[in-house]
Amino acid sequence: MNVFVQLWKSLYSPKDIARFRFQGIGKTIGYLFLLTLLSILPTFYYVSSSLTEGIRTTSALLNNELPPFSIENGELHSEAATPIHIDQGGFTIIFDSTGKVTSENVEQFPNAIALLKHEAVLVAGHQAQHYSYATFPDVTITDEDVRAFIAGLQSLLPVLIPLFGFVLYVLACAGKFISVCIFAFFGLILAGVLDKTLRYRHTWVMSAYAITLSTVFFTVMETVQAVVPYGALIHWFVSLVVLFLAVKEVPSANREI
Repeated sequence: MNVFVQLWKSLYSPKDIARFRFQGIGKTIGYLFLLTLLSILPTFYYVSSSLTEGIRTTSALLNNELPPFSIENGELHSEAATPIHIDQGGFTIIFDSTGKVTSENVEQFPNAIALLKHEAVLVAGHQAQHYSYATFPDVTITDEDVRAFIAGLQSLLPVLIPLFGFVLYVLACAGKFISVCIFAFFGLILAGVLDKTLRYRHTWVMSAYAITLSTVFFTVMETVQAVVPYGALIHWFVSLVVLFLAVKEVPSANREI
């Protein structure tokens, strides 16, 4: 059966997931690689787009709209008496040497970069990264240094973005394989409770397809930039329910398979 047909059937048919249990491990691993690739595409797109736009916008603003500044002894210093807040096509730039803006304020924006009193904050696709100035206590950084750094980042983007995509994919694959291995153990428990003749390799294959519905759902949510509360809990619950229904479709031990 075509891998895309399997993906489609795994969205709604526990009976087909049960039938997949005799499939080879190699094909199932290939399916997991494909499912993982599809699941990270929205994240990769939004983060790489936000990073590219953020660096371009920051470079322009440093040259035109932000005052001269320096970072000394873990603090941002400038002559600006009030925070500077600039919106550029869905990307937010915040400059605050007064200490009035907090990192929590910055995290409310979907895409933003902020130079705050004690740290820099980068938000891309609602994911925030914090960089404390205290990491470099004996170093003085000026706006000229930051301009040079941003220019260097721009030149490295053709390398950094593919590298980010590769690392993201590897980590996502590792997470998917670990979760499938855990679900497979739950599958054995369900098989024992429901009196089904299944081995670990069978429940492993079934688990790989049982996570499809939840994975596709969260991929769609990420595509439309919708935040789902308790996402991890929902993912595990839905996947376990699908796996339970699939195990139920397996003939019982006292019946002919």
